Amino acid sequence: MNLSHMLAHRAQSGRPLRVALIGAGKFGSMYLTQARLTVGVHITAIVDLDPGRARATLATCGWPEEQSAATSLNDAVQAGTTFITDDLAGVLDDERVEVVIEATGDPSVGIRHALAVIEAGKHVVMVNVEADVLAGPLLARKAEKAGVVYSLAWGDQPALICEHVDWARTCGFKVVCAGKGTRYLPTYHQLTPDTVWDVLVQYLGITDRSLINPKMFNSFLDGTKSGIEMTAVCNATGLLPQPDGLSFPPASRFELSTVLRPKDAGGALPITGTTEVVSSLTREGVDVPHHLAMGTFVVIEGETDYARQCFREYHMLEDESGRFAALYRPTHMIGMELGLSVASAVLRKEPTGAPRGFVADVVATAKRDLKAGEMLDGEGGATVWGKQQPAEASVRAGLLPLGLATHVKLVRDVAEGAMLAWDDVAIDTTQTAVRIRREMEEAFVPAA
Repeated sequence: MNLSHMLAHRAQSGRPLRVALIGAGKFGSMYLTQARLTVGVHITAIVDLDPGRARATLATCGWPEEQSAATSLNDAVQAGTTFITDDLAGVLDDERVEVVIEATGDPSVGIRHALAVIEAGKHVVMVNVEADVLAGPLLARKAEKAGVVYSLAWGDQPALICEHVDWARTCGFKVVCAGKGTRYLPTYHQLTPDTVWDVLVQYLGITDRSLINPKMFNSFLDGTKSGIEMTAVCNATGLLPQPDGLSFPPASRFELSTVLRPKDAGGALPITGTTEVVSSLTREGVDVPHHLAMGTFVVIEGETDYARQCFREYHMLEDESGRFAALYRPTHMIGMELGLSVASAVLRKEPTGAPRGFVADVVATAKRDLKAGEMLDGEGGATVWGKQQPAEASVRAGLLPLGLATHVKLVRDVAEGAMLAWDDVAIDTTQTAVRIRREMEEAFVPAA
């Protein structure tokens, strides 16, 4: 409740939060359009491989040209403007930069950046959830040891779901399930960047395909992004992944407490205290009325008769038994809400969600029969999708994390639907991301 007042105090005292952003893509641009207008925040530097593209992004975000005219980081600090550069090391060397946002979306790159930010003694806001599920628990541990904050990104669904869970537990409720909505059919697991258009045109009024990144959109539809985001939630909250991954049951926002209750209570969940993603489509492909495709939710249990009575009295979207009830948020605004994470990390030294254990994993799973010699193309591609699995089971079975399934060659055939193993690919074990991932496995699942 106090963050805006704390920011105003920093502004009045001439000490705005000095922020660096890595990656001026969609998430970064949505943050930038609001950050310029936020009292007490100074975007000191934007780091991007293509500074020219970053400048064009700022124009799209409504920034006046003079705001990004700084020719050095020092000039930016002195004038309150923004320095655009491709030199991350130079930005990290400046002690006046307090917090860095990693928004590249590449898991291997994100891990390298996070390590460098932590080593530089700065807080890191990890928009890059792909990197977080690959090695986030270890990165968070390293950040804590260094005395800095490692935080999930508020506005993205994992952080919002973590807030739902924290609300429920702080109020003394048992969390039955937490998650989000999406658009899903079982056949979507086989979608590729070429075939995803057939689905996109069903619900997006696309007139210019050049404005759409089909690989990115494909990751949202083929089940991968759902697995990634629910894994981030599990690792941050301790909720358990379902033994066989997400099942994507159709449900409206008013059916959450009926569908997402344990099987022995008439619901769809094999366990309680878990994550799930509900579909906005029935299995016949019909739109679910009042669906939650862009929203987030938590389902709680009333453990006394009086609590259940209160559920009914206060219209808590309870099931017919009154035992389970749901709270939901209908949408999320991704980067436009990221300022909460930035302010919380610096002013409160508190993350808006952070991995506290290695509970869940995302495993590369074959979209079709794959042949030895083929190159895997990673998240949203034509070869694999990401399936959520319990972390210990994944590590002990030697399964291949989705975040490492890009630009690696298969050394043997893999059948459609099979989860890939480390032994199925030729992988460079000297890569930073591979070494950090292996270090995390040893730290959290020793002697696997």
